[in-house]
Amino acid sequence: MPTRHSAIDIAVAGHHIAGTLVAPSAAIPGVLLVHGWDGSQAQYLARAHEIAALGCICLTIDLRGHARHHELREAVTREDNLQDVLAAYDTLVGHPAVDPQSIAIVGSSYGGYLAALVSAMRPVRWLALRAPALYRDEQWDTPKGKLGREDLMIYRNTTIAPADNRALAACALFKGDALIVESETDKTVPHPVIENYLSAFKRVRSVTYRVISGADHALSQESYRQAYGMLLVSWMTEMVLGAKAATGLLRPAPNSPA
Repeated sequence: MPTRHSAIDIAVAGHHIAGTLVAPSAAIPGVLLVHGWDGSQAQYLARAHEIAALGCICLTIDLRGHARHHELREAVTREDNLQDVLAAYDTLVGHPAVDPQSIAIVGSSYGGYLAALVSAMRPVRWLALRAPALYRDEQWDTPKGKLGREDLMIYRNTTIAPADNRALAACALFKGDALIVESETDKTVPHPVIENYLSAFKRVRSVTYRVISGADHALSQESYRQAYGMLLVSWMTEMVLGAKAATGLLRPAPNSPA
């Protein structure tokens, strides 16, 4: 299915963040893709085109503190970036072809953390988290880049209950379908963080957990990036086609049971 994309501006807190809307000729689900700290929407554009070809409308964004707002890097807070994602979500849902009950959020690292938070604040049907980061609830309004790295790594190697962390609490409330992707040699988001997220998903319809063999946090090799892309698109294909079949938008295959 052919796809198209167009650049858009998203107003948030007196600023404008850049986004790229990727869409096929007809779509129902909406998919918001959120990059990690020090990333950009460019990292998700190819995946957005692949997912849009399934019959979705995709939106990628540049969080404040990144890309054209890089000068804000040392000042931007988690609250600022959470508002970015909420504004992008509302923009996506406002598209006339998007079903507001069929929204997916895909997030990597810091973007995964923000995606988890948003799932408790807006309707989210599918939640795909790659190497989702985890932060203490304290110092919420401290610039994100100034959070102590040493303390952060101690925290990320700790078993944390959903009641003690805002992002995990959001996951504990989530009732849709979730995907967790871990990098095998990740030093930034160690395995205990993944365990904390997986343990939090108690009410989900389904949870899929995959590990990219040998991969580091940044997916620094092309083979790692390809592996993640295949995992994400395969999972989204299963979710989207399953949803369409359930609503009668897909006909049974020839000679298959009705």
